[in-house]
Amino acid sequence: MSHKLPAYLSGRVTPYKGNGRKLGYPTANIDTTTNLDDGVYFGYAEMSDYRHWPALIFIGTPTTLGDKDRRVEAYLFDAIDKDYYGEKLELKLVSYHRPNQTFESIDALLQVMHQDEKIARGWFARQP
Repeated sequence: MSHKLPAYLSGRVTPYKGNGRKLGYPTANIDTTTNLDDGVYFGYAEMSDYRHWPALIFIGTPTTLGDKDRRVEAYLFDAIDKDYYGEKLELKLVSYHRPNQTFESIDALLQVMHQDEKIARGWFARQP
């Protein structure tokens, strides 16, 4: 496994269970494989009308929610929340933020997700 960056991933947006949306973080999941380390990354998305769009990118298995499938999903900051199923999503992973974790509760997960978003927004604000 590795997180040599920048790294590029792409695929078609695929429906999953919609847990991100239920938690207030609608994500675009892509059907792809990667040898990158599981975890949370900062990067940029290209999809639909979104170009070089700041995104939090998750690679791994969201075990806190009882899932068993490894995936790649991206939360595009301030994007319109709608279904983008079938659209091509290209991701450029620029910075490794933290490893994947299993949390004791949904509340604990949400607390870390909010912190991830705050840190990521600060990181993006400092980018040229």
